[in-house]
Amino acid sequence: MCRSASTRRLCLISNKVNHITFGVQRKTETEGTISSREGLERGTETEGVGLEKKEEKSKSSYTGVVPAVDQASRILICLARNPSFKMNLTDICRSVAIHKSKGYSILKTLQRYGFVHKDALGKTYSLGFGLISLSRKVLERLDYESIAGPHLKKLADQTHSTALLGIIDDMNVFVVAKQEADQAIGVTTRIGHRFSISHGAHGKAIVSFLPKHDQERILQQGRLFFHGTAEKLDRKRLKDEIRQCSQKGYAVDIGELNPGINVIASPLFDSQGSLFGSLFIMGTFSESRIPEYSSIVVNVAKQFSATLGADISQTYGAKNSGFKDRGSKC
Repeated sequence: MCRSASTRRLCLISNKVNHITFGVQRKTETEGTISSREGLERGTETEGVGLEKKEEKSKSSYTGVVPAVDQASRILICLARNPSFKMNLTDICRSVAIHKSKGYSILKTLQRYGFVHKDALGKTYSLGFGLISLSRKVLERLDYESIAGPHLKKLADQTHSTALLGIIDDMNVFVVAKQEADQAIGVTTRIGHRFSISHGAHGKAIVSFLPKHDQERILQQGRLFFHGTAEKLDRKRLKDEIRQCSQKGYAVDIGELNPGINVIASPLFDSQGSLFGSLFIMGTFSESRIPEYSSIVVNVAKQFSATLGADISQTYGAKNSGFKDRGSKC
């Protein structure tokens, strides 16, 4: 406590100075805190920009392709496209451009799941039966029935035969939809069944409308089964049948693949005018029914192709109610 007047004045001055100084210090501390917070926020913002740029750079270089899966896929495609369907390790790795040790590991893994089969004696690899179950699942999920259903039913009802839709897959035709006739006894085949393009009426109907170089490549093969067995093949007759099919729009198999079972087939085209399959009937109908039934098959094939967007005036010719001759004479 200040006892004299002068002392009291000094105390008052001292208290004011302390109060002012304290206030300045508090204000400075507050300002300092704000400044530090701004600095942290700015620093965070700067760091964030850096992270964003880093992420953008990372995203731009990311392709999403897993190398091992890509290589395994290319190996399967390579085996599928090989004419002999069998290849040794060296040829596979050379075709796919991978190291032999890597190729061996991938093939070993594919063998484990049945996607590749290894011939122990020949030391060659081929596609495995494990792929069949997968392909059947794909065919089962495709909604061919709703698209082809009305056309197949019409065909089955009018010919009293089993009507089938086959889709081309490389050198084969897979049955993806069918309609059986309402008869006590009939002829049928299962969904997913595979026919070779070098077999029967469906094969002749397709080969007749292939580009000339593809047609010649097939016809030059050593063993063809258009007439049942390779030994029964008559190449001169086959050329005549292909020429007639390209003009009339249908091919026939009169008990050649299976005695007592006759087949009539007509090709199908998509919106691009590309050949993609065939529509065919099979049954025990007599040979005398072929002119009548072939006309029905061709007309339904036209309607089906038109449903898929094919230009009938370009793909199918008006002459003889058949198809446009594409110069596929052999």
